[in-house]
Amino acid sequence: MSKHIEEIRELLADMDGLFAGFHDWLWGQYDAESGGFYYANSSKQLPASSGVPDIESTAQALNIMERFGLLSSLPAEMKRGLTRFFQKRQDPVSGYFYDANPLMREDEVMVARAISYSRNALRKLGGQPLYPLPYEAQQAPAYMDSPQSYLAWLQSVPLVNSWRGCDRLSTSSVYVRQVEPEERRGAYAKTAFDFFAEKQDPHTGLWGEGSYYVRISGTFKLHIFYDHFGIPLPREDLIYQSILIALRQEEAADMCYIRNPIHLLSYMKLSIPEEELREIIQITLTNMRRLLRADGGFSRELAHSPTAPNVAQVKPGEYYPGMPKAVHIGGGKVEGDMNAGTQALLIRSVCHQLAGNP
Repeated sequence: MSKHIEEIRELLADMDGLFAGFHDWLWGQYDAESGGFYYANSSKQLPASSGVPDIESTAQALNIMERFGLLSSLPAEMKRGLTRFFQKRQDPVSGYFYDANPLMREDEVMVARAISYSRNALRKLGGQPLYPLPYEAQQAPAYMDSPQSYLAWLQSVPLVNSWRGCDRLSTSSVYVRQVEPEERRGAYAKTAFDFFAEKQDPHTGLWGEGSYYVRISGTFKLHIFYDHFGIPLPREDLIYQSILIALRQEEAADMCYIRNPIHLLSYMKLSIPEEELREIIQITLTNMRRLLRADGGFSRELAHSPTAPNVAQVKPGEYYPGMPKAVHIGGGKVEGDMNAGTQALLIRSVCHQLAGNP
């Protein structure tokens, strides 16, 4: 066994140790009455429309339980409660899934993502939506009227902040995947991929503007679109070099900045030299340790858990036009939050995979 492999195993053991209190933290966010999970402990003290379990946090908790191998052993009553949680949040007319906070409906990214989160959660629980989804109910966004209107919308999305802009582009895949028949769906997908190819930076492999971490996070968002259609990212070698630059030179002030590069590496399936893999995991572990909190969870940001993750992509000093209003789901304390927790667990899993561990 090489020196680097031994060091990687030691680093991974240290990373495993970060999760000693995580299980207890997770169950502390469960709300039996609603069947859902809170974003953070401080969420329980917020006003009525905000201080309730939300769709994303509950779906993320379900993803965590799946990663822990707990889904099959969940009590039947808890599964029924989780199923009802998502079903009750679907609008019978439009087919969309909405949280109690009315501002959530004004954030196109949250609205689109809630469809995927809810549909996937119900599938895992053995349930299904009670009503037709938006495209089936003819409630999809107007830009989905034709491939031409879709292209016009893609071209209208600013990429001045890559993370936010690419998130908007990527979430449109929720609607593209609902298009029937398959030939028509393919026309929408081709429109998107041709547009993405035109916008990719030929020198860095990234999209849009911002720091390396911001552009890598935007690239991560677009990879979700590529993944939905089983297509590899173009210029993967350049993306890899950009990831190394970010890890070595920039501060990971957000758990997403730690997760997104690691997730991209697992998707690209590159052959990473042992020495560089050891360096990548070492930097990742150091960054994660800074976000571990006393309650056993992880914070999304170094300073605290953001009160409104929906606008946390654009940091102080950064800009993106037309940002939606903040949807507050936490109290902004130095505490664990579900958004960071699900990412931390994914990081751990992917690092083990990159090292060849099952």
